[in-house]
Amino acid sequence: MGAVWPPEYGGAGLSTLDYAIVIEELARVDAGVALSIAAHNSLCSGHIYLAGTEEQKQKYLVPLARGEKVGAWGLTENSAGSDAGGTRTTAVRDGDHWVLNGSKQFITNGRTGDVAVIMAVTDRSKAKRGISAFIVEKGTPGFRAGKKEDKLGVRSSETVELVFENCRVPAENLLGDEGNGFIDTLRILDRGRIGIASFSLGIAQASLEASIRYAKDRRQFGHAIGEFQAIQFKIADMATQVAAARLLTWRAATLRDTGKPHTLESSMAKLFASEVGVAASIDAVQIHGGYGFLKEFTVERYLRDSKLGTIGEGTSEVQRLVIARELLGVRAMLR
Repeated sequence: MGAVWPPEYGGAGLSTLDYAIVIEELARVDAGVALSIAAHNSLCSGHIYLAGTEEQKQKYLVPLARGEKVGAWGLTENSAGSDAGGTRTTAVRDGDHWVLNGSKQFITNGRTGDVAVIMAVTDRSKAKRGISAFIVEKGTPGFRAGKKEDKLGVRSSETVELVFENCRVPAENLLGDEGNGFIDTLRILDRGRIGIASFSLGIAQASLEASIRYAKDRRQFGHAIGEFQAIQFKIADMATQVAAARLLTWRAATLRDTGKPHTLESSMAKLFASEVGVAASIDAVQIHGGYGFLKEFTVERYLRDSKLGTIGEGTSEVQRLVIARELLGVRAMLR
């Protein structure tokens, strides 16, 4: 829960590369657990560590890093997904408080979380530069968890709506400079995409391992199916893609650890690893045949879990826009 944070803030002081391995290993077994921990670390705790005052870090980051509290992070809304600039949740200054109104959608740890970092518009005239971040504690009047979503996959990780109805947040809970919330969000997502790449990589690795085991044990026409070239080629391609995804992910993590820019590399890793996760799980179901379609075998769960990787923290389409922008230095024509 505090893998990458310094010991003085209650963390383990591990590197981003260490963290990537942790998330991969967790996702090999239960992608939902990995997702909840990734959101807790990369998003909520990460935002507080990046933009928080020393007082905020001591009050909020320390218990988060120790695992005494669980963190959530709220950016997405019904009308603001890939277009975060479409944020509708507002925060209006009222004396020594900010008053939040609006809602957030698809929030990991939204119900069980003790601390949430929430993006809200503080100056509509400044567009994205008018979005600020706030720390909101569970139990604050006017703040509640709404509907829990019934999801295709990662079902052991809760995803809920968060609702703010005249929610009064102390002025000192403004996180970072006013109007800097969206700018900080872009930096947060660079780390978050390494986490999602690792999440997808873990599912892909699990799919590969399950396929190898099954191909050795399952017999047809008097032979283990692993002796048939059609199965061998699927497993060979799967293993190669998993290895490539791992190297892309570890490269992005290493660049972050050495203090180098990694927006391009994080998006590449997230894009490639998430699509490999889906492809590997589809092949794993195919290799298992009819058994792959049964809940008795874990590969059907890998398939359901993997799809989130191509959607969360920036869709595959958004990653391609980011990569192209970094390479070409121009924004895409969206109209």
